[in-house]
Amino acid sequence: MSGYAFGSLDDIGEGYGFRKIRRALGVSAFGANVIVMPPGFEGFLHFHEQQDELYFVHRGRARFEVADETRELGEGGLVHVESTVPRRFSNASESDDLVVLVVGGKDGYVERDGQLVDPERDLERRRSFGG
Repeated sequence: MSGYAFGSLDDIGEGYGFRKIRRALGVSAFGANVIVMPPGFEGFLHFHEQQDELYFVHRGRARFEVADETRELGEGGLVHVESTVPRRFSNASESDDLVVLVVGGKDGYVERDGQLVDPERDLERRRSFGG
């Protein structure tokens, strides 16, 4: 294994349902899937025993039901849900597909451990880039 992999949504599947990113790219540190839903599709109410999830709306319009709250999010929308909180997302559009990236994990955040390979070249640019 080389320590990295490239891919695309089209490379790892077609049609509606789950596209398994972990398997396709060899990811082992966290869960990652893309879910593609047809227009008007109602998702599945579920929770996890251990794994928090982060949802990113890549394409379309999603309706998220989390605990007792319902919201619609468009492209670029983000939702974080802790493991045991019930959730469902559905395609809020009656005409367009929905594409959502789902990342799951357990045991929390690893403190900032990124290092520049070439600080002499990139440090000032990185500082001015923000956040």
